[in-house]
Amino acid sequence: MRNKGALAATILIILITFSLDLFNQSFAQPGMRMRGSGGWGPGHHYSRMYNPQTVETLSGEVVSIDTITPLRGMSSGVHLNLKTAKETISVHLGPSWYIDNQDVRIQPGDKIEVKGSRISFGGKPAMIAASVKKGNEVLTLRDDRGFPAWSGWRYDNQQPQR
Repeated sequence: MRNKGALAATILIILITFSLDLFNQSFAQPGMRMRGSGGWGPGHHYSRMYNPQTVETLSGEVVSIDTITPLRGMSSGVHLNLKTAKETISVHLGPSWYIDNQDVRIQPGDKIEVKGSRISFGGKPAMIAASVKKGNEVLTLRDDRGFPAWSGWRYDNQQPQR
């Protein structure tokens, strides 16, 4: 009888542990897992297009702002067309849910400065923005290596960073 009680207690402990693990995985905050950010996270093909070797700064006027889905399977994102002295270029900012919750508001007609990685997207020049400066305000989107600000904690050399 004693062995049955010990076996039942062991099984109960295993089931509770397994249930808690499933509960934690189900309710993790968005962006906390490498692939849980709607395709905008650092482990996805789109984010790997950001190349620190092609970073430049452009100044100009915002012509338009749109919602886009850069690649199939991604969540919607915000993109703007920037008219510079030389060209009008598509600038990809980041996921809509992140951009919509920032204090810096960008509107058509605004004069801005964008720092980001120049890429070719759909056969046309584009930029994945790292930061946008509007007057004295700065909207930070990625770090110097292109790691997205919306992706939360990361591990670099085993040390948590934010």
